[in-house]
Amino acid sequence: MTRSATGTGKLLPFIGMMVAMLGQSGSMVVIKVAIKDINEYVMVVYTFALSAILVLPFAVFLHRRSQGPPINFVALCRFFLLASFGSLGTIQAYVGIDLSSPSLLSAILNLMPAFTFILALIFKMEQVHWRTSSSQAKVLGTIVSIAGAFVVILYKGPIIYRSHSNNFSDETVRSSSEINWILGGIMCVLDALFTSLWYIYQASVGDTYPTMNVSVIVFFQFLFSMVQCGAYAFFAVKDLSEWKLKADIGLIGILYQVIIATLLRYLLVMWCIVKAGPLFCALFQPVAIIFTVWMGAIFLGDDFSLGSLVGAAIIVIGFYAVQWGKSKEEYEIAKGVEHLDTESLSHGVPLLPERNT
Repeated sequence: MTRSATGTGKLLPFIGMMVAMLGQSGSMVVIKVAIKDINEYVMVVYTFALSAILVLPFAVFLHRRSQGPPINFVALCRFFLLASFGSLGTIQAYVGIDLSSPSLLSAILNLMPAFTFILALIFKMEQVHWRTSSSQAKVLGTIVSIAGAFVVILYKGPIIYRSHSNNFSDETVRSSSEINWILGGIMCVLDALFTSLWYIYQASVGDTYPTMNVSVIVFFQFLFSMVQCGAYAFFAVKDLSEWKLKADIGLIGILYQVIIATLLRYLLVMWCIVKAGPLFCALFQPVAIIFTVWMGAIFLGDDFSLGSLVGAAIIVIGFYAVQWGKSKEEYEIAKGVEHLDTESLSHGVPLLPERNT
């Protein structure tokens, strides 16, 4: 009974993060195509604005129904800071894709497990005991996953699947200058860093307000992100005509970003962080590169090579090594608590001291 419940508890966050990564990979491809018809900063603002409007009714209804804690000034400040990490990461991602390519962003985002692991250590949310096999598996598995992600990008090898139309990919590579590629890579690294901070702080907010409905926190993230990105776009976008929406791929891109890449992904990630923790969610990032390679082959005409297959296999090995380490660590902690309980009862020592009346 307990084993079944534990399996279900891990299976649902696993499925949720897989869906979130699939939506993220599709987002990278959509952004690359859509920013040809719409300014990237304008696209960000409209995405957060429409997302906030859509989630508002659910936030109001569920907050009243759950009778969560009151939303005071301190809570709003926490939500504003949380939104800041999300806004900064989103802007860096859009600019990075515009200057480089979705594949580069997908590869660099695999630095997130390393960033998140280091941040979790700094904030004492994770512990590393170098002599234990569980900690060694977590560290080595993260390194292997990152290495496998870069194998997908840096090692091509023989072509396994050749797309019938790869003009877009070739044109993109030729038109990207070396300086733009470097700047795009820097922006992608910043996106990975800010997103890792977003994961960490989101877990902190979830622990601070455990009874508050997830949709309420997500709504304020969207609202504050709209304000923050709107203030930046006001100075960055000089031509007011760029704010006018048209029935083109730019509008389709906004709708995809709102429904799939933002609304669905935010809710899934927030829920998975609460259920499984920030490191668990960040470790799914290497999986996104597999989806990006597939979508690039299908929609952008990228070829699928042996390097992509080998890299994907390495990513999976590293991913399951980390999951094994996490599972073993949880098992050891549970066994330690069980041993402590048994020892306390055998000596007649209460687990909690009696309070004097």
